[in-house]
Amino acid sequence: MKFYSMQTTATEATIELLEAAIPEPGAQQVLLRMRAMSLNRGEFIVGHGLHKPGVAKAIGMEGAGEIVAIGAGVTGLTIGQRVMGRCGGAFAEYALMDAAEAIAMPANLTWEEAASIPMTFIVVHDMLVVQGKLAPGEWVLVNGVASGVGVAALQVAKEMGARVIGTSGSQEKLDRLKTLGLDVGLCTRTGDFYEAVMQATGGKGVNLVVNTVGGSVFAECVRVMAFEGRLATVGYVDGVLESKIDIQALHVKRLTLFGVSNKMRSAGQRAAGVPGFVADVLPAIAAGRIRPLIDRIYPFDQLAAAKEHMDANRHLGKIALSLPATTAA
Repeated sequence: MKFYSMQTTATEATIELLEAAIPEPGAQQVLLRMRAMSLNRGEFIVGHGLHKPGVAKAIGMEGAGEIVAIGAGVTGLTIGQRVMGRCGGAFAEYALMDAAEAIAMPANLTWEEAASIPMTFIVVHDMLVVQGKLAPGEWVLVNGVASGVGVAALQVAKEMGARVIGTSGSQEKLDRLKTLGLDVGLCTRTGDFYEAVMQATGGKGVNLVVNTVGGSVFAECVRVMAFEGRLATVGYVDGVLESKIDIQALHVKRLTLFGVSNKMRSAGQRAAGVPGFVADVLPAIAAGRIRPLIDRIYPFDQLAAAKEHMDANRHLGKIALSLPATTAA
């Protein structure tokens, strides 16, 4: 089978399409014939520490496909079943997935849409529902709202009855997101949105901030938070890893600051979030009220072009790779 591998140094990464034998599923695993997978920016950013320098690693973090083999101890899943889920080495013709991560695909989804859900929407469920405790009628600020996580956060927040402010450097993208329910779009890439946010919220500030950008906007995120506001840090694409914290605001407004990352979690801890997502968000996806926004689909052998499109920030939502059903082993 073909699969993509990435080797990193301290400053750069090299991606190769290689050949390997089809793996066998171990206990509590299933083997998928992959049909689609989606890109996640954090996996390709060397500074995020997801790859050890000098070590080659199979890449890809989420995808969808058909189960072709089942390991010992797996129950509730069948050969031929269409599933989606998070899995290491997803950029491959075949990939192993922990059975606890496998989610039955809603019938209304394409392969590419299904492949764009697991990582992104489970992260969004974590920061909006599990940690963010978002309530109907509350205000949410999503920095970098045009990203895959940003669009998903917008969709889930609107499904939960919240009002959403989004920032992006592209007015065109903000205008397009109005069709998904974006209440207020702010065209900016810097931490200069305090006045606009306070005006939109009647001077109260936002109840939940989703910061996908990083340290360059962190201080402004704290500044716009309402009493008992919550701030989720989910990425730092700006590469800025430090910021000042207004201790007085943290204290007086009883703020909550939390991170959203799976880097240090065990496989069991990661899988523990799947049932909540299935219960709280998947019904809206199956009913068509939430549908993953796919910017562009590339053939499997064009990962380099897909990554270039992502690196150029031309996309709105997710970028997917597609594998035809006839791909040989």
